[in-house]
Amino acid sequence: MNTISSAHAWMEFPNSAPSADLPAAKVSPSSTAQPDRRPRLPLWGIAMAGGLALAAAYIAIPPLYIERTDDAYVQADTVSIVPKVPGYVTSLHVTDNSRFKANDLLVEIDPRDFDVAVKVAEANLRSVQAAKANVLEQFGQQNHIVAAAEATIASDQAALQFSQQQFDRYNDLAQRGAGTEQRQQEAVSDVAQRKATLDHDMAALAAAQAQVRVLQSQGKQADATISLQQAQLDQAKLNLSYTKISATVDGSVANKTVQVGNFVQPGQTLFAAVPTEAYIIANFKETQLERMRVGQRVRVRIDAFPNQHLDGHIDSFQHGTGSNFALLPAENATGNFVKVVQRIPVKIVLDGPAEARLAISPGMSVEPTVTIAEPPRWLRPLLALAGDPPA
Repeated sequence: MNTISSAHAWMEFPNSAPSADLPAAKVSPSSTAQPDRRPRLPLWGIAMAGGLALAAAYIAIPPLYIERTDDAYVQADTVSIVPKVPGYVTSLHVTDNSRFKANDLLVEIDPRDFDVAVKVAEANLRSVQAAKANVLEQFGQQNHIVAAAEATIASDQAALQFSQQQFDRYNDLAQRGAGTEQRQQEAVSDVAQRKATLDHDMAALAAAQAQVRVLQSQGKQADATISLQQAQLDQAKLNLSYTKISATVDGSVANKTVQVGNFVQPGQTLFAAVPTEAYIIANFKETQLERMRVGQRVRVRIDAFPNQHLDGHIDSFQHGTGSNFALLPAENATGNFVKVVQRIPVKIVLDGPAEARLAISPGMSVEPTVTIAEPPRWLRPLLALAGDPPA
């Protein structure tokens, strides 16, 4: 009863001290210290700030040292293997996707018709060569005839001169009455006969000389015929050589459409020869080219082999955008204009490794990364994340 009365009295008079019968309240030592009112950043906020800073660095720093694009493909100077002569395919030394070396024999076409053509051309050439030899013999013979005609004319001239002298003597004697009229007439006749003989032989010499010119013309004609037959022989031999198709560079077979026994026509595609040496055509945006130069180092990631990288360098820049050479180029001078960032094809030559270069094929997608400035070592891990693995 006393305890209850004391508690009731304390409740009515709160400012009064509690009775000694009540237990004393326990007071914590920390309740007397000043509270820490400084704001604290939660851990998730710190993590978010760090992530934003890393993302900002990932976006802002790599463009200072590298340029990259995913609009890039492997290309090679593929050659279509086509025959230049018609015929049946007798031998095929390659098959689907097989590899070959330069100068390896790839395809053989039936050579018999072309071998016969070579023999015919050789016979025709020998025939015209024999005709030329005959003309040369006639030419030599005609030269002798001309020489004989010239000698005959010299003899006729000497005989005419003697006859003229005889005529002069007999004519002088006849005028003085010492000679006979008959002898004078014989001298006149002899002079006329000698002149006629000289004129005849002069005409024969002219005919002989004309025949020399004819033979010279025949000789030139024979030379032209020989040249023609020689050209036909060369063409026949060339056609015969076309029956064997050899490789010009190292490569492999693709898109083969021919089999042994097929009849092929000139210009018909038998298969594609894909050279071993390939390169990259990367279509960079025009805004990426400011600091790109020929010879800069390039690392190429192959989509087909994500863990394999190829080394290369910039070989050249195409002088013209891809859209400029399109089938229907844009006509920006008409209608409404919307500016579009253009792309410039950049040729990248691969340097190695050789094993990976043999594994890639034209048409594969790749992602080249061009090093436009050498970064410090501490930045290389960040650039590796951006697509430029350490060299």
